[in-house]
This record gives sequence, C-alpha cells and structure tokens, in this order.
Amino acid sequence: MSDVAAVEQFVKKFGALKTEISKMIIGQDQVIEQILISVFSGGHALLIGVPGLAKTLMVNAISQALGLEFKRIQFTPDLMPSDILGSEVLDESRNFKFIKGPIFSNIILADEINRTPPKTQAALLEAMQERSVTVAGQHYKLNLPYFVLATQNPIEQEGTYPLPEAQLDRFMFAIHLDYPTFQEEVDVVKATTTDKNVTINPLFSADEIVQFQKLIRRVPVADNVIEYAVRMVGKTRPNTTQTSELVKNYLDWGAGPRASQNLILAAKTHAVINGKFSPDIEDVQAVAFGILRHRIIKNYKAEAEGITEEAIIKSLF
Repeated sequence: MSDVAAVEQFVKKFGALKTEISKMIIGQDQVIEQILISVFSGGHALLIGVPGLAKTLMVNAISQALGLEFKRIQFTPDLMPSDILGSEVLDESRNFKFIKGPIFSNIILADEINRTPPKTQAALLEAMQERSVTVAGQHYKLNLPYFVLATQNPIEQEGTYPLPEAQLDRFMFAIHLDYPTFQEEVDVVKATTTDKNVTINPLFSADEIVQFQKLIRRVPVADNVIEYAVRMVGKTRPNTTQTSELVKNYLDWGAGPRASQNLILAAKTHAVINGKFSPDIEDVQAVAFGILRHRIIKNYKAEAEGITEEAIIKSLF
C-alpha cells in the first residue's frame, strides 16, 4: 500500500476510533485527540486534573478501542521500583525466575505519579525513554507500542514529590483536564446511573499501530515549517536575542530541543488525522499548547500577576 492510501485509511480509522471512544466518554474531545496524537506519534502524556474527571475510564476506553493491553499503577509513597518493574523469585526447582511487573503492558496509566518517591519515578521514566528495563543485570524489552499516561492532581501538594523539570520534559504532552460543561455533566449522570453496559470494539492491533507510527515519521515536512517550530521554541528562552519582553519579564527558563522535535512529530500526526499529507504552520500552532506548557518555567512575577502559560505560548505565534 502506498503512503497516500495508508494516510487515507488512517483518517477513516481515526474517525471510527473517536466515535468508538465517545460511546463511553462524553465530551473531552480535545483531551482525547491530544492523547491519541501522543500515542500515534510514539510519545507519552501527562494528564493534569482534579480527581473524579474519569481519567482512568478514559484511558481504559482508549486502550480497548486501540485493541491494546492496559494496566493501571496507583502510585503511593511506599511503592518500590520492583513493585512496578517486577522481581526475581525462587521457583520450585530453586532457580531464579523473573516475574514481570505491571510495567510490561502496551498502555500504562501511572496514577498520581507525584505521590511516589524519586526512585520509583525514575524507574518508570527509564522504561518510558528506553522502552526496556534492567532487573538484576538482565535486560528486558517492552512490547511495542508502549505508551505511558501519567496523571497528576494539581490541588493536593502536601506529601507529594513533584516531577523534576528534566523528567517532565520526557512527556510529549501535558494535557489539562477541565470540568465538563453543564450539558455534558447531565449526559454523564444519565449514562452512568443505569445498568446499561457499553462495549467498545477494538479497531486496531498492536502491529497496525506500530505501522501507523512509522507512516507518520515518513510524512514530509517543509523546511519553513521546521524553522517556524524551532524559532517558536527559541523564543521561549529568556536570554536570547529574539525573545519578546513578555518572555524576558515572566519566564525563568525556556524549552529545550526536545520541544522542537515533539512539535514537528505532533504536527505531522495532527496533519494526518485531518487528511493532510504534510503539516503546515497551523498544525504546529494547534499542538503548541500541550507541548510547551510543561517546558516553560514561569517566575514569581508571572505567578503574582496571574500570567498563564497559555498567554505566553499564544504570544509566540
């Protein structure tokens, strides 16, 4: 199949995928789209939202529709790296046998990742980056596709271990989950307080998703679009010449080169799901908020004056 035909097939399947997920999840279209862009770009996502907004249900619905294995890890302050990676045990014949932990799955929901100490966070982040784990000197490959969706509760900060900036940078998207609208909440209550069971049909296989990830990497990008993305990321750095007064006044640190790479990858996926064969500047702008939000560090002045990350990112366009 040619790449053009593959893109057309992908657009059809992506539309069907969103319809399938909407059987279980009402509203939150932008959030679901960003999660799916992250999956098909081969990245990971960080979901920031208050409790009770159906984050687990959303990931469960997405993994079912994608036909992938899904595991949820609830992070707690006493969780050890071996609890998520797995450990070696003695079997009946007194030989060591490796028992795989929950990290060996296609989709991992890392619930409240900021609740667990840095040692356990680092074990998960190594698996995200390398797509493999090392236990007792043995190297184990993780199954592809491999996607981590970590959640963070923005309210409760006592007794938490905030992710360091270098580790936040490993997430392709930081997605903010807001409360549903009045009508959406009415529909949610109607749908979830009856005994009707919803079944979601798997539309993809693991191999198909890997093939679509490769297809997206093959999508050509014009030089001016790449230069636009790199220039946009460069404008977030307060000490450079092309920086605006807004950035100089309100940011301590800007985004690194990984932001430029992710902007282009996500713009490719955004273009493809909208039926285009190459991304343009509008595609870069469409994904910029989710990709830059967690990579720029505001100073105390921005906090005091109520300047949001969104306002700073919008000024870069």
